[in-house]
Amino acid sequence: MAEFSWDVRSPLDRALIVGPYGAQGEAGVSLTEIRNFDLVQVMARRGNAGEMMAAAKARFGVAAPETPRAVATADATLIWSGPDQFLVLSKDGKHLIEALAPGFAGSASLSDQSHARALISISGEKARAMLAKLSSIDLHPSVFAVGAAAATSMDHTSVTLWRGKDRDGQAVFNLLVFATFAESLWHTILDSAAEYGVTIGRSGDL
Repeated sequence: MAEFSWDVRSPLDRALIVGPYGAQGEAGVSLTEIRNFDLVQVMARRGNAGEMMAAAKARFGVAAPETPRAVATADATLIWSGPDQFLVLSKDGKHLIEALAPGFAGSASLSDQSHARALISISGEKARAMLAKLSSIDLHPSVFAVGAAAATSMDHTSVTLWRGKDRDGQAVFNLLVFATFAESLWHTILDSAAEYGVTIGRSGDL
């Protein structure tokens, strides 16, 4: 029997080139691909949403979001992804599906999405202006505050979008996109951001 080995690669491996892009001068948009994260989808089984929420509270010490929000814990972020379901985003194997499964047994179905999504962090003075070209979501801070989330689309591509903690006085928007559409959306984002000047990077930090 032939032996196979899997070389896990980022869906943006070919498309992302670290460095400046677009207009010269001070960059108005920062695009950072976040790598090596763990992502688990938790979806309540029929009639067991209450039990799932109780299990989440016991595991993470906070209530999982029941509305479009992202809730940060000490070592994970729980992101609403639809009615009676949420995503668990973490690092370093702390909340792998194998670790979560016992606590959610009987109340929820779990699905490992770690290699099925790309995660892009978007910040900078012109981040909101750039995103406005791609999404109909109102991202003004009075409406889309820190912790707000949305399951929406950008350029006809389904995404999960949420606002993280501000960095250096600027809003930070996080974007999860299915791996098969990541490269296409990445080029669309670059086209939308080019006029503002872009700094492109990679990071292993959430």
